[in-house]
Amino acid sequence: MEQFLSLSIVDEPLLHAFYAVALLTALALLIRRVLLPGSVLRSRFPARTRKNDRPKPLGRRTWLIVAGAGVCVGALAGAITLVICEFLLNVFGLPLDADTRAWVIAAFAGTGLAVVNLWRSHWWRKAGAILAVLLFITTAALGINAAYGLNPTLGALLGMTQTGHLALPRLNPNLPQNNGNPLWQTWNPPAGMPDTGQSGPVSIPAPVSGFQARDAYLYLPPAALVDNPPALPIVIMMMGQPGGPEQNKSAVQELNTLARQNHGLAPLFLTIDQLGNPYRNPVCVDSAKGNVYTYVTTDVVNFIRTNLNVPPDRIQWAVAGYSNGGECALSFGAKRPEVFGSLLDISGELEPIDGSADNTVKTIFGGNQAAFNAEKPANILKAHKYSDELAIFTHGAVDTLYGPQAATAQADAKAAGMTTRRFVGAGIGHRGDALEYGLKTGLPVLYQRFGLAPP
Repeated sequence: MEQFLSLSIVDEPLLHAFYAVALLTALALLIRRVLLPGSVLRSRFPARTRKNDRPKPLGRRTWLIVAGAGVCVGALAGAITLVICEFLLNVFGLPLDADTRAWVIAAFAGTGLAVVNLWRSHWWRKAGAILAVLLFITTAALGINAAYGLNPTLGALLGMTQTGHLALPRLNPNLPQNNGNPLWQTWNPPAGMPDTGQSGPVSIPAPVSGFQARDAYLYLPPAALVDNPPALPIVIMMMGQPGGPEQNKSAVQELNTLARQNHGLAPLFLTIDQLGNPYRNPVCVDSAKGNVYTYVTTDVVNFIRTNLNVPPDRIQWAVAGYSNGGECALSFGAKRPEVFGSLLDISGELEPIDGSADNTVKTIFGGNQAAFNAEKPANILKAHKYSDELAIFTHGAVDTLYGPQAATAQADAKAAGMTTRRFVGAGIGHRGDALEYGLKTGLPVLYQRFGLAPP
């Protein structure tokens, strides 16, 4: 069962297999007897069998009209659904990319073709049409999921996992002292140190907040896996919505690459769940929907201090996030500079929004507009003056929604006294490539901040 749930659903061979099967299925639904040459019909369907066929077959022209109508009506239904969900209800919280819209319309169009196959057809064609609908929906879901990098495995997509929890390293009571020197100068990797780090789920208790979070995912670099490990910095990461901590694959790959270049040194990387459910957005405040702020800044912080070999110095602590998580990182970094010396905002939202501002004020803040305004990172930043605080912002050049918001957030942070850096990725929008770009550009800057690499 564990192997089944851990099956990767973003690998190209699997995706291409689904695409091919879905296309062949659509062709099979389109081609009925009336479209086959007479010689083929005579060889495959003897006269006696054809005479007894029930139901009566459609004419060729009639079937083409019916099939075309099914495809067009299905595609139109898909387009209308997109307009309602994306523009009227703002279900997704951001504009969808063109290929995502194409997947939705294609799935509806295929469903329309399958539905008309239920008319005047044998039982086996009816059964095949029903299965085809499931195939079309699954293929579209896999394509959209892979494009946005939402769920890397089948278990993550289904919200199920049986992966064993990562064993936490033993606390080192005699952590090596750096005497004020950066770790890259004082660290000597011991013989037998692993070439790569380890990653896996960990459970974080929430005795103070009571927030019902999914398991976090922790990355331990090679330097953390030796007998006498140094105190290593920590990055607390939050993903977008929908999504969850199991999306840490990109971070693990990048950190392993950086660790190989820096003698096994890398920060501990704890990807946590600020949502509780991928389809529910409590935003990163304490409210009736969940005490997210207390969970992250108290329960998670206490878990790290109690269980991991992390120095207490705020310079060695960073908070990071992507999209929904980016706004959370900016908010937490602005509110708690005594805990987090750095923040990494990857294509983050500018405000704590659940759908629309009106809906957020109503459902999160109990109708209190002033409370909502107070939680906007721009207002939090204006109320403080920072020193020795690093804020890194990244986004894609073709991200027309969150790109301008990142520029605004950087300007607000800089005006409040933070040291800021902003990176813009050419040809990158707001999906999986934005996350990978943010990690590839932001983590090296944090490396120098942490003293893991020379300036």
